[in-house]
Amino acid sequence: MDFKFHRTYRGPIKAVILDWAGTTVDYGSFAPTAVFLRLFEQENVKITPADARSGMGLMKKDHLRTILARPTVAEAWQAAHGASASEEDIDSLFEAFVPMQLSVLTEYAGPIPGTIETIEELHRRKILVGSTTGYIRSMMDILAPKAKENGYDPDCIVCPDEVPSGRPYPWMCYQNAMKLGVYPLQALVKVGDTLPDIEEGLNAGMWSVGLSLTGNLIGLSEAEVKALSEAERQAVNKKSATQLYQAGAHFVIDGIWDLPKIIDEINDRISRGERPD
Repeated sequence: MDFKFHRTYRGPIKAVILDWAGTTVDYGSFAPTAVFLRLFEQENVKITPADARSGMGLMKKDHLRTILARPTVAEAWQAAHGASASEEDIDSLFEAFVPMQLSVLTEYAGPIPGTIETIEELHRRKILVGSTTGYIRSMMDILAPKAKENGYDPDCIVCPDEVPSGRPYPWMCYQNAMKLGVYPLQALVKVGDTLPDIEEGLNAGMWSVGLSLTGNLIGLSEAEVKALSEAERQAVNKKSATQLYQAGAHFVIDGIWDLPKIIDEINDRISRGERPD
């Protein structure tokens, strides 16, 4: 008689891997958006906020590629420069982008409501907190200390220029797991507000949780969200939540403040033998 044995993790969640802009700091994810708008304006190419947000979550050079691949932006670039954007153009744009982004990051280091309380609760439960980002290390060297001053200080930070490739590849998640000393991957939860965040977590074999209200998909500040009518807020929230679920998110919540109760749900599912894959 033949048997096939299958090990199934039944323990609790040991770590969460959080995104930065739009998830834990920078409500609405405005820092990259503002800089991309200025960057392309300097190139005599007009882009919209939707264009600027189109690659959010990716390593910023890949983000640039995504913007330039949009048909209206490609046409505008062709009209302004007489040719399609080349890799040399992308390199030049990225070189100009980095100091512009560095100069404004501290303005967008304020924690999103619920962030500090959620981290405290996770630590109380002996859950470690890692992080991944689309920002390269030189950017995080400015953003992270300011965020720490404001009360947010994760246990681990991994940037896309420290691994072979950024999102949607899982390498930053793997590096977090190694640095935190946490395994198996089913014991980790990836949390973020962009579609690449969700794909990153799924590719890493982790539970993936999307944030629908505070991030890039809605792209509104906290004050702007509060100014919406209840019907308007529900409509935009439903739209972004649908996109996150369609990307494969296991759960979608309004903001990081709802994460502890989702950890409880995930722990319950794990105890019944469920896996994120």
